[in-house]
Amino acid sequence: MSTFDILMPKMGESVEEATITKWFVKAGERVEEDQLLLEIATDKVDSEIPSPVSGLIKEIKYETGALVPVGEIVAVIDLAESGAAAEEPLKAEPVKEAPAKEEKTSEKLESAPASVSDKDSDRFYSPLIKSIAKEENIPYSELDKIKGSGKDGRLTKDDLLSYLKTRSSSSAVAAPSPGAAPASVAPAASRPAIKVPEVKVGEGDEIVEMDRLRKLIAENMVMSKQVSPHVTSIVEADVTNLALWRNKAKTEFEKKYGEKLTFMPMFTWAVAKALRDYPGINASVSSTNIIMRKNVNIGIAVSLPSGNLIVPVIKQADQKNLVGLASDINRLAVQARNNKLSPDDIQGGTFTITNFGSFKNAIGTPIINQPQVAILATGTIEKKPAVLETPTGDVIAIRQKMFLSLSYDHRVVDGALGGFFLRRVADYLENWDINSEV
Repeated sequence: MSTFDILMPKMGESVEEATITKWFVKAGERVEEDQLLLEIATDKVDSEIPSPVSGLIKEIKYETGALVPVGEIVAVIDLAESGAAAEEPLKAEPVKEAPAKEEKTSEKLESAPASVSDKDSDRFYSPLIKSIAKEENIPYSELDKIKGSGKDGRLTKDDLLSYLKTRSSSSAVAAPSPGAAPASVAPAASRPAIKVPEVKVGEGDEIVEMDRLRKLIAENMVMSKQVSPHVTSIVEADVTNLALWRNKAKTEFEKKYGEKLTFMPMFTWAVAKALRDYPGINASVSSTNIIMRKNVNIGIAVSLPSGNLIVPVIKQADQKNLVGLASDINRLAVQARNNKLSPDDIQGGTFTITNFGSFKNAIGTPIINQPQVAILATGTIEKKPAVLETPTGDVIAIRQKMFLSLSYDHRVVDGALGGFFLRRVADYLENWDINSEV
């Protein structure tokens, strides 16, 4: 019998497992090529996985809610009815993963210490959990005491990494998960434990559990504040020419290029140019090393219908004109709100912009998107009276102004660098040519 194994795909760099959030098929059902099989979620993005072949669902190996390591078989398709012939069972290749890396991952998952093997306990431990336990020298007797948050009390990677942060008996630091603190952060054992205040529920209060994405956002925000000493600089920019040009050009722009013209492409253009002027902002920190990024990849924070945020990335932003930036931003925003982003769409950002102005907010102090070293917040554009210098003296005029605020990592970005960069962004916006052609 010829079969095809559906493997848990690789969904991005450093992603080693994913949660099955939904099955679209059942065992015994026939599927066609490109028909949706299942939906999976990682700490980066949710994705729908189609079938690469036609056939009959012979077996589904993991139920909804299961946390599955990359490369594990999640379903088996019988190809007998599809006319395919093969002497050996076929296997799907993990998505977007170089062979060398996949071999390394497989080797890591298959190696596990005898002290935490399934033979020693009735409790199930995934290959990934065993691998981390081996690296951290955690015996089976200790693993068995850790409370699991997975299905039926299963121990997940997040459970184990959280435990390692507070494990006083270990001098080793847990291998960071995607989005976790970099190696430059001091081990948890050397920092005082944070006492979480006890919260009492009053009569009539409603308890709403965070959804998966909100939990991840919360963890990453706390982590970022622990990793980077945040400093925020603020400037007020006169964007009168920019606002007047957009109002004049937006109808023609959409008619000519088929794209709506918001302010975000212009903000992104200015930031990309300023990042080339001040490459120390386009960087990351690894231990005591500063990594100066070659590419200018700008993330744009997008608000989702659920109230959560996601940050798709404009790749090579400094190499694109206004039309290219508008096209990318509009496309990614639509895909984000429809949960259609690919893993690549949210990878590789080197700087982030968040638009507080879309909520009519004047100013904000955003939290850095790790492992970047700075993030820009753009406020709402408002008409204000301003003093202007003219050849005949000062006059008061109505101008369109906005606040720009830059939060930056004070480990590597000092006030001068942060201030110069922020001022350069404002200068590019203030000096917009009102006579520019569409």
